[in-house]
Amino acid sequence: MLSKGSALDRYFRISERGSSPAAEVRGGLATFFAMSYIVVLAPLILGTVPDGTGHVLGVPQVAAVTALVAGVMTVVMGVWSKHPFALASGLGVNAFVAVTIASHKSLSWPDIMGIVVLAGLTMMLLVLTGFRTAVFNAVPESLKTAIVVGIGMFIALIGLVNAGFVRRIPDKAGTTVPVGLGFDGVLIGWPTLTFVFGLLLTIALVVRRVKGAILIGVVATTVFAVVIEAIAPSGSSVKNPAGWSLVVPALPEQVFSAPDLSLIGKVSLFGSFHDIGVVSALLLSFSILLSIFFDAMGTMVGVASQAGLVKEDGSIENVNRVLLVDAAAAVAGGGASASSNQIFVESAAGVGEGARTGLSSVVTGALFLVAMFFTPLVSIVPFEAVAPALVVVGFMMVSQVTRIDWTDMGLAIPAFVTITLMPFTYSIANGLGTGFVTFVFIRAVQGRGREVHPIMWAVATAFVVFFGIGPIEQLIGLR
Repeated sequence: MLSKGSALDRYFRISERGSSPAAEVRGGLATFFAMSYIVVLAPLILGTVPDGTGHVLGVPQVAAVTALVAGVMTVVMGVWSKHPFALASGLGVNAFVAVTIASHKSLSWPDIMGIVVLAGLTMMLLVLTGFRTAVFNAVPESLKTAIVVGIGMFIALIGLVNAGFVRRIPDKAGTTVPVGLGFDGVLIGWPTLTFVFGLLLTIALVVRRVKGAILIGVVATTVFAVVIEAIAPSGSSVKNPAGWSLVVPALPEQVFSAPDLSLIGKVSLFGSFHDIGVVSALLLSFSILLSIFFDAMGTMVGVASQAGLVKEDGSIENVNRVLLVDAAAAVAGGGASASSNQIFVESAAGVGEGARTGLSSVVTGALFLVAMFFTPLVSIVPFEAVAPALVVVGFMMVSQVTRIDWTDMGLAIPAFVTITLMPFTYSIANGLGTGFVTFVFIRAVQGRGREVHPIMWAVATAFVVFFGIGPIEQLIGLR
């Protein structure tokens, strides 16, 4: 055990932040387990979609670079910023890249990743000029708290949906209710039972204040899932509505696999300018930029607040370093064809386990680097085993709702919009954007527009463009 006052303790300020090496390791493990699914899911999203030339990146190749970039950038975040933030390939950006950008017949994957890199480089420039930090400082405290609460609701919904406890109701049902309990209003399947087991176990451990409660819950539920699947196979939900949501828990036949890193460097920075035109390429890059810009800011605020790392004046120590690493991760992700990497909301799972410093990020990053060689082992942990941790951490974050000034309508309504739209639209950036636009609008209606920071006016205007991107693309002939 590292002693208080040791070099490592002083460097990461472990004791100063009320943590311990054991808590940091537990937190790093919990964060890794909570987000390890990205090594499985990102390749399925990016690695199977053909570009305009019919070429696909390949599942094994995307899995390797996903783990590599996540590992390296998370370690850098921990060592340099000293915060418990983990990074990986962003699912929102992945979906946008695979579904929207890759559908353009003129674009190849190197061109597409070049657009991602351009967005990351622009974000780095905004950090270096101080603009991104200025945006963070311009946000009112009640809205920052709303971001925390909204993210809590969001990750809780992610957990419930991933576990199949809450499911989307098909449009053909002719109902106005978009989601419902289980399948056709009934909880079915061993995977759902596994989630319930894990949730009750984790709640019991948290209530009893057991050290390592969240990590114990994830590990115990994973073991339970493996045993359940061995006794009563359910398979994947792709073929069986009562099956596992993505990862089918089972001991793999193969444990080790050498990573294929051939995608690194296969990027054309300005190829899209030639293929679809400068304006169209910049518009796509702007869409990615705005999403990753505010997704990261919202996640940073939420996780830092949960960890008690936000100062009384609302600032976060080393915030420039955090934002610069996040921007560099977007560039690195595009350069490796892993798509933009960003701070992951699942970092809150590690914070819930006691992580308060960058040492936990070093642990998480190291595990991602190891996962490059043991990707079959990563696929043992099903979503249903991680989901309980997300629900419990969501509760912890939502408990901060009392800090919002509900007596000021100019703050309360934007806070409400932010909190509701994050989970309802499955996007942190959407919740932030609508909250910012609503805040500026209400202050203007109240005749208090001069009280709004000029940067908030600029950001709100940018979000108006972001939300109206569809008509704009049609106007210039991109759609």
